[in-house]
Amino acid sequence: MARTPRSWTGARSPAGLKRVRQTERRSAVLQPRRSAAKTLVAKAIRVSAQPVEGMEPGVALIEALSALDRAAKAGAIHPNAAARRKSRLVRKVNAALGGTQVKAAHVAKQTSKAQATKAAKARIAAGKAGKAKGAQTAAGKARTALSKTSRAEGAAAASTAPAETARPATKPKATPSRTKAASSTRATTTKPAAKPAPKRAAAKG
Repeated sequence: MARTPRSWTGARSPAGLKRVRQTERRSAVLQPRRSAAKTLVAKAIRVSAQPVEGMEPGVALIEALSALDRAAKAGAIHPNAAARRKSRLVRKVNAALGGTQVKAAHVAKQTSKAQATKAAKARIAAGKAGKAKGAQTAAGKARTALSKTSRAEGAAAASTAPAETARPATKPKATPSRTKAASSTRATTTKPAAKPAPKRAAAKG
């Protein structure tokens, strides 16, 4: 028995059917946000064109802009499309009001020093965690091993360099041996000269 009817012309593979289900669930969540944004935009244009008691154009405009921002944040509308629709809406409202500029109120977020320091510490901790996680991979382990070997080689080279510079200072100690050798050779040359003296004494006797 086939999973889909004969009249179905869409996807038939399991992966394709899964994508269809995902699209249906996503549209069920995001479509109401799109509809709400469109409704509030149309309401802002209508109120600016024909003012109604109890409804101010500025308030309607702010509600429409907020709805577009929420839809863009949720992913129902692309951020660029939301910005384009907001700018067009503001121009239409200003034109309908006869040139009077209507500015949307923007509330700037205020963060205390404690929150700022906490966020900075969180960013630093996240960076350190990312570096530590990178070292767990094969490439990261290879980099750490290479850095360790380079540091060890540098330390070994630094320790051997002073030893090599200190060796020439010990060479002048060989001069006393040369003097001893010279004195021994002199003694050996003088000893044969003293032996002929007894022969002369025997000849005299």
